[in-house]
Amino acid sequence: MGAKNSGCGIELRKGARSETIRIVFQYQGKRCRESLSLPHTKSNIAYARRLQGEIVNAIERGTFDYAEFFPNSTTARLLREQQSTIVTPPRQQATTTVGNLLRDYLDIAHHNLQVSSYNCYAQVADTHLFPKWGAKPAAELTTKDLRVWIMAMSAKSKTIQLILTPLRNAIELGVNEGVLQVNPFDSLKLGKILPRAQRASKFKADPFDIDEIDTILGACTNPAERNMFLFAFTTGMRPSEYIALMWRSVRFNRHQVAVEGAFVDGELKDTAKTPSGLRNIDMRAGAHAALAAQQALYGNEDGLVFLNPRTGEQWASDKPIYRRWKRIVKAAKVRFRNPYQTRHTFASNLLMLGAIPLYVASQMGHADTTMIMRTYGKWITAGLDSGRRERLLALYAQTNPKRGDEFPRFSE
Repeated sequence: MGAKNSGCGIELRKGARSETIRIVFQYQGKRCRESLSLPHTKSNIAYARRLQGEIVNAIERGTFDYAEFFPNSTTARLLREQQSTIVTPPRQQATTTVGNLLRDYLDIAHHNLQVSSYNCYAQVADTHLFPKWGAKPAAELTTKDLRVWIMAMSAKSKTIQLILTPLRNAIELGVNEGVLQVNPFDSLKLGKILPRAQRASKFKADPFDIDEIDTILGACTNPAERNMFLFAFTTGMRPSEYIALMWRSVRFNRHQVAVEGAFVDGELKDTAKTPSGLRNIDMRAGAHAALAAQQALYGNEDGLVFLNPRTGEQWASDKPIYRRWKRIVKAAKVRFRNPYQTRHTFASNLLMLGAIPLYVASQMGHADTTMIMRTYGKWITAGLDSGRRERLLALYAQTNPKRGDEFPRFSE
């Protein structure tokens, strides 16, 4: 079996049939090694690093219990046998810290949550929670402690909520297990302690107009990139959805593309962001043209529609797409908005052409029109001169001949 040092007291060991992660630390003057039967995934390595950090902290505080961390360890058994022969005065039970509760909660989350959600919570814990609260006795955490900490944050409310979620769940776990008598979050109202400007979201739909769409597509020097972004503009699919799209989900005969999953954090999921996210999208002229051109490049009935043109392999995530997009938009000399705005462009253009809001909601994967009316309401009454309307119709007219009169004509 080979071993690879991954830093932070972690060794990655690989055998012929299995992988383990070994945690290394000093205890009672001896170098200890304990193995976890976990494959070398990013989330497992992050978990092992946090565990090693908790062990080191517990050793430094004098609260480390070998058997608690590694109940089946030979070293733990030997220590128990040694201690059983020594008469010692009774010792006060080790204090449970916020870090202990966080680690326990993340263990649960690792098994129960989607990989993307777990990775997000783990990163939040490593960045914000362990450094601030890891050594704090859980029973001493007060609402005032949390309020002062939160009020010192400069982030928006949505970001603060994300930071608080794993901590809130960890504290709730402590209450359920009797570590805390009261939950300090119960009397904490985020809306009452954050300034109005901080509570406001910076998000807004900022779609591209037809001139910008044409310029961006013209700035694509790689045909595969142009196909992908043309498809994004004319389907409203999220980047995580269109990089998971398989050719078997493209139904030319039915004039539809099926959203049957998403690719998030290196994992292909057969679920969507929302329950209504798995949907059929009506095929439009721009999407049909993009797929026909892409089929000539990567046509494989069992494969993915959109591949990384530099490697010919699956996109690892939406991050390299963002970098390509940034380069293309800069070359096009168009005001920068992130690639997710292609989705908002799709919705606003359908509304401008006269599509019914409930229909647009179904194409976007929303359960009702609430999000559509709140986000895109101003685009419903936006006017189009005849030239711009015809250019939009060239992209957004449905390929299904039965829907050829989908958009009503407005008097000019």
